[in-house]
Amino acid sequence: MSRVAAAAAGAGRLPGSIRLLAESTTHPPERIAEAYAAGQMAFGENYVREALEKMDALVQLLGQERARGLEWHLIGPLQSNKTRDAAERFDWVQSVDREKIARRLSEQRPAALAPLNVLIEVNVSGEASKSGVAAEDAAHLARAVAALPKLHLRGLMSIPAPSRDRADQRAAFRAVRELFERLRAEGLELDTLSMGMSDDMEAAIEEGATMVRIGSAIFGPREKARSAA
Repeated sequence: MSRVAAAAAGAGRLPGSIRLLAESTTHPPERIAEAYAAGQMAFGENYVREALEKMDALVQLLGQERARGLEWHLIGPLQSNKTRDAAERFDWVQSVDREKIARRLSEQRPAALAPLNVLIEVNVSGEASKSGVAAEDAAHLARAVAALPKLHLRGLMSIPAPSRDRADQRAAFRAVRELFERLRAEGLELDTLSMGMSDDMEAAIEEGATMVRIGSAIFGPREKARSAA
């Protein structure tokens, strides 16, 4: 989208170095089909049950072959009783914040599928209301996840506390990027830094995001939640 390209240019980066994930939570499958027709392939969902319903509906809307080409990311907190569905149906899980969840995903990922791409969610602002591992514990968790079979640790994800101040936004994203760089320096082969949404994507891109999760700027305001996790 044009905002991503403009932000990349402003930061001296190539637009192609930043992936756009369309955050489609609460939006109906028909809107996802429209985004697909416009060239969008990767979609993020907060709730497993809602996402599975959309995946099935899109087979009917797009046909099995085209629907198979969609890339699905779970970006919301993952409960233990939903790990099998996540392991079997998603391409990415961006919200790993406990070794227990990672182990279940590894055990339940079908052998016939490619390794599940995972990101460690970091609670960079220390908010009690948000999921995510504390920054000081992220390295231990990352090493544990990287050692698990059938998982491919790709990097970090974070949702900092909301702020309208650009300097505050950049400071939070910078902390995540510096953690990302430390983990890479320690030998972890990471390539994905998922941070930035509709209200703060420019700051995230300035601080090195390789993936931004955009919802309202693509689909408009969220609709009423369709189903629980």
